[in-house]
Amino acid sequence: MILTQERELLLCHVTGQNHWDLPKGGIDDGETPMEAALRETREECGWHVPAETLVDLGRFRYTAKKDLHLFATVQPRRELHQLRCESHYLERWSGRQLPEMDGFGWFAFERVRQLCTPKMAAVLDERVALHELFGRLQDEPQRAAA
Repeated sequence: MILTQERELLLCHVTGQNHWDLPKGGIDDGETPMEAALRETREECGWHVPAETLVDLGRFRYTAKKDLHLFATVQPRRELHQLRCESHYLERWSGRQLPEMDGFGWFAFERVRQLCTPKMAAVLDERVALHELFGRLQDEPQRAAA
């Protein structure tokens, strides 16, 4: 997940749905969780995040069949028009190729419950605790320099 100094979170609008989500997806054979996170962010946002900026948050229970392995970084805010989803799926009824994500936004942490699915909101609000995470991420460079 990408955060900014302004305590905002990058969310992607899921094509054809009423909710927003993190750039995320499955791990390909031979991939580490970090490699998958970097690839999914690149595919779903067009953002090449430097691996060395990621902080491993660990695995979080998401659904009965899926856990999320999350990473976080604080990055300078990018203009939304610079972001593009390179990952597509075939829409069944029309046969068209559509991007997995059709919009991007910077949102205050407090908006997560309003924008994301209840399961994602629970992970971000209750288990990750975005405000606490932001504080920890702010301390990371200072610890690394010491």
